[in-house]
Amino acid sequence: MTTTPAPLSDPPDWQHLQPVALRPHVLRLTCPNAGLMTGPGTNSYLIGAPRSGFWVIDPGPADSGHVQRLWQAAGGNIHAIVCTHSHPDHAPAARPLQALCRSARVHTASNTAPILGLPSAATARDNSRFCPDEVMADGSVLDMPHPDGQSAPLRLRALHTPGHAANHLCLLLEGDGLLFSGDHILDGSTTVIDPPDGNMSDYLDSLDRLAEVCHDAGVTHILPAHGHALAQPLQTIERLRRHRLQREARVLSAMRALPSGQADDWLPMVYADVPAHLWPVARRSLLAHLQRIETLGLFRP
Repeated sequence: MTTTPAPLSDPPDWQHLQPVALRPHVLRLTCPNAGLMTGPGTNSYLIGAPRSGFWVIDPGPADSGHVQRLWQAAGGNIHAIVCTHSHPDHAPAARPLQALCRSARVHTASNTAPILGLPSAATARDNSRFCPDEVMADGSVLDMPHPDGQSAPLRLRALHTPGHAANHLCLLLEGDGLLFSGDHILDGSTTVIDPPDGNMSDYLDSLDRLAEVCHDAGVTHILPAHGHALAQPLQTIERLRRHRLQREARVLSAMRALPSGQADDWLPMVYADVPAHLWPVARRSLLAHLQRIETLGLFRP
């Protein structure tokens, strides 16, 4: 039986101490690690209910208070801890949260809070090394009885979306119209593509794939790892894609204007619309654009 997903509730204020119920069985708890790269903080999501147990998506950085609050929000009943990728604001809390769950109660074989995700690639930085307990590859699914006891079971499907990180996953909550986008799609900013683990062509290809998934699965909201829920998924994805290609056009324009230049020469030309104090971060994405341009042979001096 097909059911219409319940409306999404996303209050404007940020709550770091208590989870916010976006839907009765989808909670968001934001870590208090606000900053330039994290916005208001890393969003950890809990899917489920105290009776059925929870999946935790992106437990966050190694913040003991946040780990404790996640465990309390789930009542210690966590079936799996899923990391969208292995950057230091997403995955380090996985082991402490798992240890807390396992030490607090007797677990059955189906309730041991395994850590799921994709292993980090050889290109990952030292602070982003990651080896999950179980690989959650593209197309892998998790199933759980629906907390209301009547609706179809909850199903979480993994989508491999490299670009921001080689081991990046997005997660589709089938039947609920929700896409957990990790850092691939953010609210209020564009994600940094930092080579060699980040790849601009992969990022754009993954955006195209997510657009298809959102269309086919009837996704109504994207839930990012930083910022508020995003409505109008297809328009959001198209806006991001257009922005990246417009930036690429500016890179090519700068290269043609200064063909003997290097990245640092082109940086102020390409990112003239961005405050100068952000240029060191923007430079990473510039390098990703340059890598894509070279690979595709888009520039002829």
